[in-house]
Amino acid sequence: MKTTFLTFVLLMTCFLLNAQEPPMKLLQPKALTKGDTVAIVAPAGILLHKEGVIDKAKMILESWGLHVVFGENIFNNGKHFAGTDEERLEDFQKALDSENIKAIWAARGGYGSVRILDRLNFSKFLNNPKWIIGYSDITAFHNHLHQLGVESIHGMMATSLQNELEEIVESLTTFKKALFGEALHYQISSSDYNRIQTSSSPDKAIEGQLVGGNLTLLASMLGSESQLNTDGKILLIEEIGEYKYSIDRMLQSLKRAGYFTHVKAVLVGDISNIKPNTTQWGSPIEALILDALPKDVPVIFDFPAGHEFDNRALIMGRNMKIEPLETNLIQIQFDSK
Repeated sequence: MKTTFLTFVLLMTCFLLNAQEPPMKLLQPKALTKGDTVAIVAPAGILLHKEGVIDKAKMILESWGLHVVFGENIFNNGKHFAGTDEERLEDFQKALDSENIKAIWAARGGYGSVRILDRLNFSKFLNNPKWIIGYSDITAFHNHLHQLGVESIHGMMATSLQNELEEIVESLTTFKKALFGEALHYQISSSDYNRIQTSSSPDKAIEGQLVGGNLTLLASMLGSESQLNTDGKILLIEEIGEYKYSIDRMLQSLKRAGYFTHVKAVLVGDISNIKPNTTQWGSPIEALILDALPKDVPVIFDFPAGHEFDNRALIMGRNMKIEPLETNLIQIQFDSK
């Protein structure tokens, strides 16, 4: 009897230690209304000769009834960066602290956000959260904000407007919807590579908070305060300009860090402009991803988010539902609140 009781206690202890608490609900910045102010700042790459496209971004926002302010140092030349670390930090901090600014829109990505991230003070921001918007290098902010418990918008940046408007209709339309608090729901074609129903996820519908972003940035966050806890969540990945072996290496790093141990699903955005390996990899990128992830992790390919013209807005930290339809489509929708 004692042995049986001890065994029961040990089993229950293991169960409780491994039990996953549901992810906490994140703070939701207020939806914008006409008359609100958006700050366009450049936390990363240089905006050399981009004044025209930034002015175009301002005109678009103003046509929606919004006011626009630029970071004081937005057009500075910091060699690779849009000004020195101190200048970029100053612009972002002012936008975070201002009670009048309701959203912070990254002018562009590139590289550089991580250089200022740990020097930012988010205390006033947490008392008055506002939307922070961008993708690619701005993944550094999305990850950090998730750890702070605040939603953010993965979507187009101001320099996306260097493209013709007819080329970025979906990017622009969904960006506006996300800003003004309209419901986001999508239907995308079902890829032949999709792996939706698994032994650990037998149901067709998959639900969880959305986290993630650019794969390189996800890997660079490992071991920092911005490293994600993906338990019970849906992980978005997208990438551009990498070799297949680099993509595999980053996925292996995330796997070793536990990103796929209790993840609900992986949502794969655009993997663009893959560089040719000197030694052929020998399989398509979809097979590489499926091979790198545990076989019980559902994987959904071809969501239009990343470095292509069609870059749909997503609410990072918001609960998302992924469901296959009988018409060979995948339906993706966010909770309205």
